[in-house]
Amino acid sequence: MQSAPLPETLANLLGLDPNSTPVMIVMSLIGAALIGTLMMTNTALAGPWAKRKITAAFTDRIAVNRIGPFGLFIIVADAVRLLSKELIVPEGVDRPAWDLAPLVIASTALLGFAVIPMGNGIQLADPEVGLAYVFATASMASVGLVMAGYASNNKYSFLGGLRAVAQNLAYEIPLILTGASVVIFAGSLQMSEIVAAQQQSLIGPLPSWYAFVNPFAFVLFLIANLAEVGRNPFDIPEAPTEIVAGYQTEYSSVYFVLVYLGEFIHIFLGGAIIATIFLGGPAGPVLPGIVWFMIKIWGVFLFTQWARSAVPRVRIDQLIEIGWKGMLVLSLANLLLTAVIVGVIA
Repeated sequence: MQSAPLPETLANLLGLDPNSTPVMIVMSLIGAALIGTLMMTNTALAGPWAKRKITAAFTDRIAVNRIGPFGLFIIVADAVRLLSKELIVPEGVDRPAWDLAPLVIASTALLGFAVIPMGNGIQLADPEVGLAYVFATASMASVGLVMAGYASNNKYSFLGGLRAVAQNLAYEIPLILTGASVVIFAGSLQMSEIVAAQQQSLIGPLPSWYAFVNPFAFVLFLIANLAEVGRNPFDIPEAPTEIVAGYQTEYSSVYFVLVYLGEFIHIFLGGAIIATIFLGGPAGPVLPGIVWFMIKIWGVFLFTQWARSAVPRVRIDQLIEIGWKGMLVLSLANLLLTAVIVGVIA
């Protein structure tokens, strides 16, 4: 799927010269603002409203339904409620690390969307190392979690930060190895090339999405992604029944909003990666590509919320054992098998 990047598309729509450096800088900033606004809107819809509705449906309860149609105005009510609260700075926190942590958590995931193809011409940039870039930016969230846990001067926060590091180390390697198996199939790290490689037909009307070509890798990636975004059974860094709220225990007001926002942006980034490398990106019949892309990432979000409601949390020792002794071995086996299959076919 080769198409002009979003800044060039915007320049052409406005009748400006796409070869002009100042024009492209301005168009890049506008494009980044548009993509950021789109994902923040999805996050605002998911966090205060959709999460409650989905959880209530799974657990046979009634969710928000009184503020606006279908309870949608709870988004505005929650925003006003949280942002108007006093920002409490606990005694002994290590500033500025404590202040910067929420920004790091929220901003790192947004950076990942810069190379995600969301539709024809809706991609901010398309570097040759696109998939590596996405994994790199997503992994930077663990830095923010460690900063929050360490700087809060709270033993529960510190324990949550340590758990986050242990969890990310245990599951990020299987995540990247499973993604590497897709790279072997596609022959490229470039996100547009990975999407383009999934456009052919596999069997009859069934597309050659890598979720169908290699369902084992798809399942491994889904499980590892649950650990990356901190959803059951891998919500160990927060674990409210054990460590209050983990790394975010001491945050309130706008800082809590940023931490909460970062959590859901990372869920959608995980969904965007899965949609791109396993589900054909924005590919789909009849509807525009951006619509199909949103349907796919919301499908992944629905899966994470189902896991949150239905799957019990594992212990920290079980989590580490599953990651290092289970997921790592299986992802290496998948990578080796994929390389052998592609080598034989080629």
